[in-house]
Amino acid sequence: MKLAVPDLISNSYFPAAAAVELGFFAEEGLDVSLELVFPVDKAYEALRDGSVDFVGGSAHSALAAFPEWRGVKLLCAQGQGMYWFLVMRADLGAARGDLSVVKGRRIGAAPWVEMGLRRLLAAGGIDIAKDDVTIAPVPGTAGAGVNFGLAAAKALEEGRIDGFWANGMGTEVAVRRGVGTVVLDIRRGDGPKECFDYTMASIAATDRLIAEKPAAAAAAIRAIVRTHRALKADPGRATEVGEKLFPPFEASLIADLVRRDLPYYDPAISRGFVEGMNGFARDLGILKGHPAYEDVVAVAFSDLWTA
Repeated sequence: MKLAVPDLISNSYFPAAAAVELGFFAEEGLDVSLELVFPVDKAYEALRDGSVDFVGGSAHSALAAFPEWRGVKLLCAQGQGMYWFLVMRADLGAARGDLSVVKGRRIGAAPWVEMGLRRLLAAGGIDIAKDDVTIAPVPGTAGAGVNFGLAAAKALEEGRIDGFWANGMGTEVAVRRGVGTVVLDIRRGDGPKECFDYTMASIAATDRLIAEKPAAAAAAIRAIVRTHRALKADPGRATEVGEKLFPPFEASLIADLVRRDLPYYDPAISRGFVEGMNGFARDLGILKGHPAYEDVVAVAFSDLWTA
């Protein structure tokens, strides 16, 4: 079986990667390989078309390939809350939480990921058109195999963008190199309160797989739950995974990033989250209806979140 993630050298989807590399999928009876499919809408298209079996990506982005949530379900969360950071060039002297710094600036953001930034800027009083904010993919990230956060940090360092909206690894690299300043960290309370529930890192599968292979869907959830527990018990195991998948510098950072994310390692998907995410999606025009919680989440397996 194949599990697609849209960014690999990252903490965003690390529970999915760690579940593969630490052997928890295998221990649950699943032979799962990890595949990088960027951007996230392409990962969900691969899920729809049957070339992968699971997607570990941003939950709202399932709508790219499954309109109105038809044909797909979220199995569990990799982590709670919208997990991207707004980072601006250090020489701009931006203050934490000051959205005015984006006015007249070029912000790099991946397709579908950028939706979270657009909506939170609007909620924070920024008019993207009037305030001359350019939000676009980072130059050079169109090809397969690109890890967006690292590419964004490099583009910021080279002055090709003024800021980026990306994962914690890219953020950490930019900050440690002295080229970036964190303006927003949504998980930890920055930005409008409702932004936390715009999306989350989740595990998704098709209705077809759930119906035909329910044991596999259940096993995938158990693998993520076991990964959460293992990393909470010993965050240092993240380095073991990082050394297999990441360049040396990023591998040296991942345990600290995972340790910081541990409070959000909860596999549950709440009704409140789904309501917030769907409201966000309707505001963006990528969802028209009001699907029920059961239309979005594979509720038959919800007892496994606490098993």
